[in-house]
Amino acid sequence: MAYVTVINEHQHVQQIVSGHHHLTADEAVAAGGSDAGWAPRELLLASLGACTAVALRKHAAQNDWALGKITVGVRWSRTPSGTQHLERRLSFTRPLTPEQKTRLLEVADTTPVTSVLRAGIAIQSSVVD
Repeated sequence: MAYVTVINEHQHVQQIVSGHHHLTADEAVAAGGSDAGWAPRELLLASLGACTAVALRKHAAQNDWALGKITVGVRWSRTPSGTQHLERRLSFTRPLTPEQKTRLLEVADTTPVTSVLRAGIAIQSSVVD
């Protein structure tokens, strides 16, 4: 089971710990932060992009496909009516057949993070002593 600890001791700056990994999150200056680290929404986008790249690389290795460098760009937007939208763009430095492109899009659409975001998730919060 994945577990992450987030520690806040000063305004918007968060220290995030997962095992022996550490990173800093913050809000942009325009949002009242000091821009000392990734914004929370950027971390969400990075999770989707990283999970996608890993899944594509694994699938390519299983099929002996040379993809070259994989780049996954993820953009968040909100429509005037309030609908939120994520756009994920995949690029590769090696040429791919139309069939490979189709299969890689299928793989991207079934990653664990994609599945959680598409299905939604119940979040239970509690205060612990």
